[in-house]
Amino acid sequence: MTKERLELGHLGEELAFKEVRRLGYKEIERNYRCPLGEVDLIARDGDTLVFLEIKTRKGRPLGYAKEAVNERKKRQISKVALTYMKNKKCFGVKARFDVVAVSLGQGKPELEVIKNAFELAY
Repeated sequence: MTKERLELGHLGEELAFKEVRRLGYKEIERNYRCPLGEVDLIARDGDTLVFLEIKTRKGRPLGYAKEAVNERKKRQISKVALTYMKNKKCFGVKARFDVVAVSLGQGKPELEVIKNAFELAY
């Protein structure tokens, strides 16, 4: 991954973290990693554990960022989420998968938080 792409991703993540905090999410962990992959952000929204994938695109409408979470990525995030819940003994806890789409263009960044963006994927 190029330095520019890494910087773009980092900027998008920071904007997304601020947005979900503004919406009332309580951050638990950023960039959770396990042997199966990574989840960008784990947070609480009320009594629900939320696994968030953040997608950032430059100079394109929000739709491009949303579409970047393909079936393979959904399966990977699902496996990481199950591993996290098992390791943290989160039995009987409600959970969901949200996507934060970030579009960086010439003007002000656009962000969209998509709650329940996808179901647990196998």
